[in-house]
Amino acid sequence: MNQPLRRATLRDDVTGAENKTTDHEVSERHPLMSETDINNILVNGAMISLAKLKRAQSFNARIYYYAEIGVYLEVSLSRGAGITDATLEALERIHQEATRIHMDASKMTRQSGVDV
Repeated sequence: MNQPLRRATLRDDVTGAENKTTDHEVSERHPLMSETDINNILVNGAMISLAKLKRAQSFNARIYYYAEIGVYLEVSLSRGAGITDATLEALERIHQEATRIHMDASKMTRQSGVDV
């Protein structure tokens, strides 16, 4: 399939100097994600936040990552967005684990008097 070519000049953001000129094919973009993609993004994002929550050294860091997980869970409640029941269940389990980790760390902080 022959696509029209578009000439692009690359510029250095710092100096503003032109680096080179290239030809790029103009192609149709399809920015919509599939339902599988959004489900994977939600679960993987929540798992990354959970891993960071487990390593967090301060209350502020823990509450930040806990809130991130809550946002992933809240987004999963959007009906009509292609979020599957399996994704919702996985996010609920991640949120429950995050709640336990956050609460245990907060309890240890209160008992020791040091921000853990």
